Amino acid sequence: MTSIRTRTRISPGQAVEEALRRFFAERRTEAEGIGAACADVVDDLENYVLRGGKRVRPTFAWLGWLGAGGDEDSAVMEGVVRVGAALELFHASALIHDDVVDASPTRRGAPAAHVLFADRHRERGWNGEPELFGTGTAILAGDLAQGWADDLVRRCGLPAAAHARITPVWSALRTEVLCGQLLDITAEAAGAEDLDTPRRVNRYKTASYTVERPLHLGAAIAGADDNLITAYRAFGRDIGIAFQLRDDLLGVFGTPEETGKPSGGDLVQGKRTVLLAAALTHADTHDPHTATLLRAGIGHPLDDDELTTLRTLITSTGAVDHVEADITRRTRRALATLHASTATDHAKQQLTTMAVHATQRTS
Repeated sequence: MTSIRTRTRISPGQAVEEALRRFFAERRTEAEGIGAACADVVDDLENYVLRGGKRVRPTFAWLGWLGAGGDEDSAVMEGVVRVGAALELFHASALIHDDVVDASPTRRGAPAAHVLFADRHRERGWNGEPELFGTGTAILAGDLAQGWADDLVRRCGLPAAAHARITPVWSALRTEVLCGQLLDITAEAAGAEDLDTPRRVNRYKTASYTVERPLHLGAAIAGADDNLITAYRAFGRDIGIAFQLRDDLLGVFGTPEETGKPSGGDLVQGKRTVLLAAALTHADTHDPHTATLLRAGIGHPLDDDELTTLRTLITSTGAVDHVEADITRRTRRALATLHASTATDHAKQQLTTMAVHATQRTS
């Protein structure tokens, strides 16, 4: 494998993409030996992972490492890149499974994985139900991505001491995301309307593996002290939750061009977000009729007029202002924690930029 250190310095996102391409090339040969269908899915998975995506998680891991004293000219950098590649594979697994759970038709402006596989089944005139085949194949592709993420961490090439430090962090990340997803689908099934449940989902399903644990992984690789790890995790928790709160707003008010997903998808799916919980909490107290309309309006297909009505109702409750204020509060608190920490100045600057972008984005 070509050493990254022998090349002109590139961004962490580019380095991770190169590492992923090499990894998929290795695994494609293995898959071809098992069967053509396996090789096809490896190609699909590679296209899925490398199509779009901002490489946010690897970049947070990279900056966590640099901010704790990591050296870009050291051999350890290649291990950091491979851990970043593992984060991207795990992210792909989570997205594929999430789209199956939510029956989402698109992802990043293209058919979701289960839709892609169902369409292929239909085009080739295969036996059985296309949708069942699509769902089953997507689940297996997601499982494959998650297993390969573990392989990348195991084979990342870090020194033994650093590898021992990241092992429990990686384990915690996986558990938190999967349990957060369980909380999410249970909340939808139970019709949970309290604010604590979606906040807990945001913490474990999104914040953990988007910002908090990637920073923790980088810090652990560098051998950071407990104080810096605590600061990183507090920063990551607040920015990760603010990131999801912004996503919740986009899930109701964003356009397909902005989000790559259908308009109002969260309302159609009846997702139990902080935005919806805040709207219902206010409406129950101040405008029961609005609360009734909101409850009746979510969880089924919506035409443009119905979507506009629900957006207007949610805004009228003050829920949008509530969520925007929470994003602002968490972002300010996170940045104060970061700037009071012992992270390097360069890392603080880069993390500040990423935090602002993550919480103010429009896609």
